[in-house]
Amino acid sequence: MVNDNNNQSDTGKLVGRVVELAGLVEYQEGSVVSRTVIDKDTGTVTLFAFDQGQGLSEHTTPFDALVYILDGEAQITISGDPFNVKAGEMLIMPADQPHGLTAVQPFKMLLVMIRS
Repeated sequence: MVNDNNNQSDTGKLVGRVVELAGLVEYQEGSVVSRTVIDKDTGTVTLFAFDQGQGLSEHTTPFDALVYILDGEAQITISGDPFNVKAGEMLIMPADQPHGLTAVQPFKMLLVMIRS
């Protein structure tokens, strides 16, 4: 289950402020929580919090996506190859390659997708 906690007025409150990314999204038991930080035609920046065992099923996107793990650990699979990614690490998921992810332990991530 994905809960999107963003709204335009809330996102606007972040502009011109110093904030701690991991504190902008909270874990919820048995859920995946997301919060959009930037949503433009050219790309998106979204924060996620995944409870242990939660994930996103395998899918493809037409754009590269950068995942930066803020807290915890995820297993990210790209074209069948698993990668364990921990806090402070990043992985780029290439366009048009099947990828999915699962929370090895609860984790938070920043997802940056550039549409070009």
